[in-house]
Amino acid sequence: MATSTSLKRNANHLSATAVNSKKSKTNSSITSFFGAPKPKNGDSNRAMSSSSSTFNKEKWVASLTPEQKDLLQLEIDTLDESWLAQLKDEVTTPEFLALKRFLKQEKKSGVKIFPPENEIYSWSRHTPLHKVKVVIVGQDPYHNHNQAHGLAFSVRPPTPAPPSLVNIYKGIKNDYPYFQAPPNKGGLLTPWAERGVLLLNTCLTVRAHQANSHSGKGWERFTQKAIDIVARVRRNGVVFLAWGTPAGKRVSGINKEKHCVLQSVHPSPLSASRGFFTCGHFKKCNDWLSERYGAGEIIDWSLSPASKNALPIEKNPSSSDTPTVQRKEQKLDAAKAAKTAVDEFEGDDIDVLEAFAATEKAEEKGSKVEIETK
Repeated sequence: MATSTSLKRNANHLSATAVNSKKSKTNSSITSFFGAPKPKNGDSNRAMSSSSSTFNKEKWVASLTPEQKDLLQLEIDTLDESWLAQLKDEVTTPEFLALKRFLKQEKKSGVKIFPPENEIYSWSRHTPLHKVKVVIVGQDPYHNHNQAHGLAFSVRPPTPAPPSLVNIYKGIKNDYPYFQAPPNKGGLLTPWAERGVLLLNTCLTVRAHQANSHSGKGWERFTQKAIDIVARVRRNGVVFLAWGTPAGKRVSGINKEKHCVLQSVHPSPLSASRGFFTCGHFKKCNDWLSERYGAGEIIDWSLSPASKNALPIEKNPSSSDTPTVQRKEQKLDAAKAAKTAVDEFEGDDIDVLEAFAATEKAEEKGSKVEIETK
């Protein structure tokens, strides 16, 4: 509990600049952003989430059968109520209950599962449904010790940022040159989650050291439902960032007239040089949010307290590094990473490799040749 409190306090500190900018924008409150119904009888909760005014958690739990209560205790205890109100019917489907029976059997057999049980739904608590502005779709949780904690791409200290996350940092720096990666090679993305960035993996659990070991068990249906709920409930529009072919499939049904959908190759070292670094997603995301809701609603991508706020900074026209030079350096970095960090790849990277083999074979071959000749 103390760790969770300190994390939230740190996230609030890191986002102070963004909060101050919100105060100067009178028409960019959470209510105006999400277009929630106006409060009635002074009930401000209705302005935050219409589901909270109709969902009676205690009554719903009482309606469950004894087996359902047993299987769904984790959801009852740890899934944020804003999400549970929308997912209550899904968690009682035969498919989800079968998933929970499978996980119960895994636990009973002594299998080590990541992330820790109480963190499987941490994404829902750090980013309640009514606060979602951006959705980043991940793949499999990291499958080694002291890595996964329920947020896609994120790792707790002292674990260093995995290769894909390092490349995400490079992508942000390309959009905002003064962005600084966290000290000590940190990879904790809780501040983003607290600011409205939903970091959602397609599968929410994995066996230790066995990538994709819980794929096809039911998580995909559940997390797709969560994505669809965001698209439906956040009716004024949010930004979806889908990196890699599997993530692209997850957002294929999103209404692109209502929402902003940005797709690119995955930030894995084996693919990032093929367009991720220069896709401009982080700035495009903020440009869209600013245009639709005002400058006060953009995402502060900074993660280091000592860094300058990445948001308002444009490329320095006096910089000696031309875009061509930057691209060459990025490709060299990606080539080195691909050669030295293969054994560090996690589940999300493996999924991407499989997708390349099936859908982008020719282009992938060209990238490998380029890497080998440099």
